[in-house]
Amino acid sequence: MSFSMSKFFDSFSPLIQYMRTWAAISLLCLVITWSFPAQAASRIDPQLEQQVLQIIREHPQAIIESVQAYQQQQQQKLKQAQQTFLQDLKTNPQTVIGESPTTGSIQSKTVLIEFSDFQCPYCAEAHKTLKQLLAKYPDKVKLVYKNLPLISIHAEALPSAAAAWAAYQQGKFWEYHDALFTNQKQLGKALYLDIAKKLNLDLSKFKRDLTLATPAITKDIQLAEKLGVSGTPFFVINSPTFSGVVQLADIENILTGAK
Repeated sequence: MSFSMSKFFDSFSPLIQYMRTWAAISLLCLVITWSFPAQAASRIDPQLEQQVLQIIREHPQAIIESVQAYQQQQQQKLKQAQQTFLQDLKTNPQTVIGESPTTGSIQSKTVLIEFSDFQCPYCAEAHKTLKQLLAKYPDKVKLVYKNLPLISIHAEALPSAAAAWAAYQQGKFWEYHDALFTNQKQLGKALYLDIAKKLNLDLSKFKRDLTLATPAITKDIQLAEKLGVSGTPFFVINSPTFSGVVQLADIENILTGAK
């Protein structure tokens, strides 16, 4: 069984391309329409405004083709990034893992990359399933955690990721990780400090490391953006029987078939 990350997105490409094309055209028209009156006050010739708008009305296909060409270039870059990522995961997984937290089997040939958000309710549910799988198959998978805080909708996603990273600096990432998901409804400064105390962390170092977490988290976010990952939880796996994007429900079948 084989599946690439690029194929995962291919089924959505026509719809996404159509929507992006018309969104781009609409945005272009709005920008031109709004900007010319403002610029007219700075001695922009009103006649030029009308000429440009007339060109847009008479040659919309040229604009569409330009936007589509740009989108195709971006899609090609995305597919290339996805293919490179999967190849690295197969041939040199450590380059993908980097300094991210890992748990599970050190020697396993199966590596599961998880992009997650501590405030995402779906990630909390996935956490329960992953805990069960790791307990059931302790020698078959290495789980790698990558941060993808959805800061536009989750106010505590970034602070909680920073707190987990600070705990990681004292070797307690997974304990802290579990506590965050278990107490997801109480995410906040009080909880972060309380968990740190319960785990007997050096609080001075913990507070200092909170301010140093941004580069590591940003690196994970940039990787997710490069791969076109926009939601959580998101999984990519490489095993002897499967390589690519995977649904949580299918992970156990892959682990069962892994050698």
